[in-house]
Amino acid sequence: MQSQNKFFDDLAKVVNGAAGTFAGMGREAEASFKERMRDLVGTDDMVSREEFEAVRAMALKAREENEALKARLDAMEASAKSSPKKSAPKSK
Repeated sequence: MQSQNKFFDDLAKVVNGAAGTFAGMGREAEASFKERMRDLVGTDDMVSREEFEAVRAMALKAREENEALKARLDAMEASAKSSPKKSAPKSK
């Protein structure tokens, strides 16, 4: 009976050791994955959220200014078409 208890004690130690090893491997794999993701995101190809929002705001402002200028130009063209053309004075 004593030999069976020793066998099961040794088996439990091996299983506990393997579980600890697998848990350590999992933590190491997770840390490696996180480090690779930080490297990927940290490259110059990515922009921060703040930079994105700043450029987006600039683009929206430029679009609004463009639309205002287009409306102004359309109004000027419409008034030029509706008003009679004046001939330039002739020089002698």
